[in-house]
Amino acid sequence: MAISSPYPTRRFVAQLLAAGSLGALMGASRALAAPVDASVGNQAEWEQKYDSDPRLSVTRSTTPMLSPQTVQMTEAAIQQYQELVAQGGWQPVPTGATLKLGSKGAAVVALRRRLMVTGDLAPDAGDAPVFDSFVNAGVIRFQTRHGIGANGVVAQQTLQALNVTAEERLRQLQLNLVRLRAYAGNLGGRFISMNIPAAAVETVENGQVFSHHQAGVGKIDRQSPVMQAKVVEINFNPFWTVPVSIIRKDLIPKMQADPNYLTDNKIRVIDKSGQEVPPTAVNWNSMDAVNYRFRQDPGADFNSLGVVRVNIPNQWGVYMHDTPSKGIFGDDFRFVSSGCVRVQNIRDYIAWILKDTPGWDRDHIDEAIRSGARIDARLTQPVPVFWVYITAWATDGLVQFREDIYKRDGFGDGMALAEGITPVPAQGKGAAGKRAATQARAPIAAD
Repeated sequence: MAISSPYPTRRFVAQLLAAGSLGALMGASRALAAPVDASVGNQAEWEQKYDSDPRLSVTRSTTPMLSPQTVQMTEAAIQQYQELVAQGGWQPVPTGATLKLGSKGAAVVALRRRLMVTGDLAPDAGDAPVFDSFVNAGVIRFQTRHGIGANGVVAQQTLQALNVTAEERLRQLQLNLVRLRAYAGNLGGRFISMNIPAAAVETVENGQVFSHHQAGVGKIDRQSPVMQAKVVEINFNPFWTVPVSIIRKDLIPKMQADPNYLTDNKIRVIDKSGQEVPPTAVNWNSMDAVNYRFRQDPGADFNSLGVVRVNIPNQWGVYMHDTPSKGIFGDDFRFVSSGCVRVQNIRDYIAWILKDTPGWDRDHIDEAIRSGARIDARLTQPVPVFWVYITAWATDGLVQFREDIYKRDGFGDGMALAEGITPVPAQGKGAAGKRAATQARAPIAAD
């Protein structure tokens, strides 16, 4: 008697990917390499409003990034991209002009051909020089797969992603397969994953994604670490003690520019005896400030940790938390912290974390926050957390890529272990939107 596996077979995975039109378009990539008529004008006389192709719609995956299914689908994607490379890959889209709904010209023809090769546009969409709603849907699908704001406009960031070669994408998939395999074992019934290049958090329960959260992660010069930890405690209405590194890099320059900065942001100065002293007690034209402790009062509107700190003890001293600057979650570029992770929809996030801890339902969580008091909730069962660095993967037939923001993809296939990943043993089968630099009076990045 045949035993059915809980995970998809390689053949089924390949069929999933083919459903995205990738495999069927290998031959189309050669046929579409014909010269483009450069005599066509630059703009259509009206915006096309045809219905988009429902086959190209993208739904949010419930398959965890860290799962055997993702490993298998990524393996299938590698096979598809190997075939693509063997067929010559794709031709670049001309740069220099923004393309959007209503645009017309040779660049639109090139864009159509590029989208067809990777299954973002159906092969029967035609070779017309007009940027119609079919092309718009194809661009949105492409942008979604690459973590770019899905507005259907082909500007600089989208053009750069379109023109990464097939060879580079294949190598990216191969490298990240090594990383994914390190997490292909049994990670537990409930766990959290945070993918740094995607600046995104998943909560996972019983093999499926329970919730997705945008995140703010470490700046390029203050990188979030790859690590494994556990959530042991939730801190409501936390104080924030400024780390020495931020005192040096941020606090001293801000006080030099604005002597009222500490007072305005409710940050108190504590000397070595534990007594509060005025900011004028510090010599701000030197490194004298590192001899003091700086503690920010709790407060949803100004405290850099917002209303919640998620305690995950680790050797780097980083953690996850709320933020008063919620606008970052709408940006494409969310590499804004000093190493910690800011989490979108923090109340939903901690409600899931605390669901198995008696006395901490959503009403009690909201009451604790509303009280403004310093309250700690110790988890009955700690929840595993994995901070990972994955720039390419495939789930549910969709191949995903993210920018190698920390430039870690160029070190060879052994990078997974070099990053300090401890492989989990298998058990059973299975930059648009970047914010401008903060002004002198803006809050410090807490993490």
